Amino acid sequence: MRRLLTFHCEGDTLGASIDTAAGTKGLLFVTGGTQTRIGAHRLFERLAAALAAEGFPCFRFDRRGVGDSEGEDPGWRGSGSDIGAAADAFRRECPSLHRIIGLGLCDGATALALYGAHAGVDGLILLNPWLVETAPGEPAPAAIRRHYQERLTSPEGWRKIAFGSLSWPKLLGGLRRIALPPDRALAEASALALKALSGGVEVVLASDDETAIAAERELARPIFAGILRRAPVTIETGSHTFARPADLDRLLAAVEEALGRI
Repeated sequence: MRRLLTFHCEGDTLGASIDTAAGTKGLLFVTGGTQTRIGAHRLFERLAAALAAEGFPCFRFDRRGVGDSEGEDPGWRGSGSDIGAAADAFRRECPSLHRIIGLGLCDGATALALYGAHAGVDGLILLNPWLVETAPGEPAPAAIRRHYQERLTSPEGWRKIAFGSLSWPKLLGGLRRIALPPDRALAEASALALKALSGGVEVVLASDDETAIAAERELARPIFAGILRRAPVTIETGSHTFARPADLDRLLAAVEEALGRI
């Protein structure tokens, strides 16, 4: 059963939704960007309904200044208090909970990585975590590298070179950006924070999403050694928000499997 509720964070009233279930392991959802708790393309609403039907209570909320919540939006970087207050409210509403697993998308996943341990969550499922910061509108170097590798190893790419239809200024600009070292401060801060988490961390990536491509490269670095129990699960899609027709079923299966391991 789904119901609406409110809770408080630093003097502001925040809106939330809970999908109740009999299980003792629940999910706390954290959206990316300025998305409300319904999620992009209703992703979190649909995931919560499906997971609750499988016995997992689900709690979704709007952080301060977003959706139904009061206050000024602190952005994802300032959402640690919101996540902590939401986790406390989840425990109050579902006193039979033994464990809370945080599930976040994009910078919502990053916020959980940074603040989940302090909020007392017991494990994390990170969807396309935002680990490499770039200038607005620019993909991460790893995504540019993947793009040109695919272009230069495909017959279509060579045809464009042969017939002069390849944009050389664009290619050279991309190669220059590849040569620049990525800003790894966020990935390193996330790795450090994740090491303080008591439970497991699972990652699900969209195969052709630029954010996911950059995250996959960072997660393979030694700084993340020992944090992930297994390699990230990859879903074949180019949709950052898993919005294509077959994505939801695949994502749901990946999340259910992750819940069985955490």
